[in-house]
Amino acid sequence: MHKGLLESVRSDHIVLRHLSVCLAAAVLAGLFVLIQAELLAGLLSGRHTGPVWAALVGVVAARALLGWAQAAAAARTASAVKRGLRARLTAHLNRPGAAARSGERSGELVTLVGRGLDSLDAYLTGYLPAAAVAAVVPLAVLVRLTAADWTTALVVLVTLPLIPLFGALVGRHTKAVTERQLREMTRLGGHFLDVVRGLPTLRAFGRAPHQATVIARMAHGHRTATMRALRVAFLSSLVLELAASLSLALVAVPVGLRLLSGTLDLSTALLVLLLAPEAYLPLRQLGAQFHAAMEGVTAADAVFRILADPGEPRSAATDAGTGNTGGRLSVPAVTASPGIRLTGVTVRHGPDGPAALDDVSLEIAPGERVALVGESGAGKSTLLRLLMGFVSAERGTVRVEPAGLPLYVPQRPHLFAGSVAENIRLGAPDASEAEVRAAAHAAHADGFVARLPDGYRTLLGERGAELSAGQRQRVALARAFCAPSSGLVLLDEPTARLDAGTEGAVTSAARALTAGRTAVIVAHRPAMIALADRVVHLRDGRIVSDTRRRSTPGPAGRRQDGTEREAAPASEGAR
Repeated sequence: MHKGLLESVRSDHIVLRHLSVCLAAAVLAGLFVLIQAELLAGLLSGRHTGPVWAALVGVVAARALLGWAQAAAAARTASAVKRGLRARLTAHLNRPGAAARSGERSGELVTLVGRGLDSLDAYLTGYLPAAAVAAVVPLAVLVRLTAADWTTALVVLVTLPLIPLFGALVGRHTKAVTERQLREMTRLGGHFLDVVRGLPTLRAFGRAPHQATVIARMAHGHRTATMRALRVAFLSSLVLELAASLSLALVAVPVGLRLLSGTLDLSTALLVLLLAPEAYLPLRQLGAQFHAAMEGVTAADAVFRILADPGEPRSAATDAGTGNTGGRLSVPAVTASPGIRLTGVTVRHGPDGPAALDDVSLEIAPGERVALVGESGAGKSTLLRLLMGFVSAERGTVRVEPAGLPLYVPQRPHLFAGSVAENIRLGAPDASEAEVRAAAHAAHADGFVARLPDGYRTLLGERGAELSAGQRQRVALARAFCAPSSGLVLLDEPTARLDAGTEGAVTSAARALTAGRTAVIVAHRPAMIALADRVVHLRDGRIVSDTRRRSTPGPAGRRQDGTEREAAPASEGAR
């Protein structure tokens, strides 16, 4: 039995009991063949009469009952084992960094947890009972044949090893073929899930047809691998059937000749002819079940390889988070804040679609923070996408001077598979350890990062599944702090879906991030709106109100009312 599965079965007494019942029922059903052959040979030869028919019917009924018990116990065993492995694998992958260390994409892991573990059915319900029967019944049949006719037993003893020998010769490549089939299946499933997740982006950039071609090519590879595995299985069955047929012929022909010559009685001849096939049958069934079970074994190998991960990161030599830097935490300086001017801007999503922004004119002074409010679909996110250059205006002009790449913190930030430090320094790959730690401190992320198993070296899975929504948001803010070379900040509802405590931390970090910069903030909650100097209300793509909440800073840090505006230090939030 597979070593990992054996340990799982031993650790669960209920599963162990079900498996024991399954194997015992299979072996007993096989041994009842001996009694059935004895009774049937006696009835056909006339040696037994009368009540023996009732005994024969009882034996057949007992074999049927044992077969039902075996199937029921095997089904319960398979269900319990798969449920336990899924629970263990899910719990393991929920640990920070486990999914990333597995080396599998999220779609491949989903396929492994689902269809991959389902393939264990053939191993647990077919192969294991067949292996138990093959270990006992052929030996019992051989012993009975020796007692009945030693010459026939000798032929069976010589030819019996041919079945596993030929099976091994044909199936020597079965594992490699099955591993390739499982690999193609998980690769196809993983890629398909990734494509579905990114379908809006693919359609936006016109890459959906290309991905359809890629999926078709991968599906063809999976189909080819499956047909190759089936060819090996069918070839193995053909060879095993041929070897068994030739072996039975070597038994049956001498028995028939001896029966005609009178050197063998009818009752013994019938017993030999009935028992000989039962010696080969368990080995043939074992060979057939072996090929069906190999996919499950390959999936189990993959599962236990992931579960065996000790939790250490693959490479931490360049990650931040170990030791004390010994220096002052600081973030790089802020460049000049740009001014923004939109004049008569109209944006449509599609040539015949309604206007997402309709004749919008807006001017934002350098260093000014503007909150965009309004109902869903009012055009707030479209305005941010326009400033980032993701959409183009149908008419009107958009000016950002001096031009530069903005810092963008979305409502649902995307974290990539990698360490926390790698995600923070995404926009600044050359950032030092001190800058990474300073950025996390400024974003109020250093507290929860310190509690992770490996601190800044902790490997995150795809999309940062191990972190909460608030933690992912603070990592995104730290990412912006780590690369603050732009004077323009765009925030798209950074506190959406957050509780009050987390909202306070994110709002404080957003205040530090926007200090001294031009900021456009899409906001619904009062805490984020309170950061703004002005509140612009959008409805159906138009500006319906523009309210100034406080005096607006000029380019040189002087308020337009003539009073001096205190400049925010570059390292604000790092204190």
